Amino acid sequence: MSDYDRNARAQWGTSVGRAGATEIDQGLRSYMLGVYNHMTLGLAVTGLVAYGAVMLTTAHSSADTAGMFGRIPLNSLGVALYGSPLRWLVMLAPLAFVFVFSFNQRMSAATARNMFVAFAALMGLSLSTLLLVFTGESVARAFFITAAAFGGLSLYGYTTRRDLSAFGSFMVMGLFGLIIASLVNLFVQSSAMQFGLSILSVLIFAGLTAWDTQKIREMYYVVGSDREAAAKSSVYGALALYLDFINIFQSLLYLTGGSRNN
Repeated sequence: MSDYDRNARAQWGTSVGRAGATEIDQGLRSYMLGVYNHMTLGLAVTGLVAYGAVMLTTAHSSADTAGMFGRIPLNSLGVALYGSPLRWLVMLAPLAFVFVFSFNQRMSAATARNMFVAFAALMGLSLSTLLLVFTGESVARAFFITAAAFGGLSLYGYTTRRDLSAFGSFMVMGLFGLIIASLVNLFVQSSAMQFGLSILSVLIFAGLTAWDTQKIREMYYVVGSDREAAAKSSVYGALALYLDFINIFQSLLYLTGGSRNN
């Protein structure tokens, strides 16, 4: 258990009664359950919006076809969404939401929850192109592999007594490097570089999953007695884990996915 955790517990004294320890454990379980419930809701909203977007933008007859995405026929809405400058707005809108979350810490728990759901919906719209590029089998395989890996990594972060702060800081430094390299590759368009970045992304966000889980767990001892603060913290924690999951999923899909256009 981390020094931070021990110091937080020391606020209640060096000896904690059985009843007090039970109350803390129940509160922690409830808090973490809220985090995972919010995250699951976000993933469900993302998946439904992505699937709905593909259904609404795919042409179902030759008469409706207004353009193509690879070999996938699109209707006029699909051409506007994926083949016009509007696609940049769709791609960048989730990033704008992340900045709003990061710099607006004063919002209420209810507002944060609504913002998170809206963010997940926008992310689903942004990720809908993956359903046009990769086969359904590839998407399902990458999702279940991600879910299994994420579950193990998050469990490790929750149960380990090792302080992951230094490790997490190293992962954050790697994340900044990954972002810069990804921006460079937007212009270079190197498939070999993309392959290497995808491998690095899996490793970095795997490490961040464990670290974020530990941070979220420790945050309970700071805000656990304040219901409003705990509710808001659970939403922010869910956002962090949601982003870890989505990035691992995308990277695995790029590494293992089969294209629908082959």
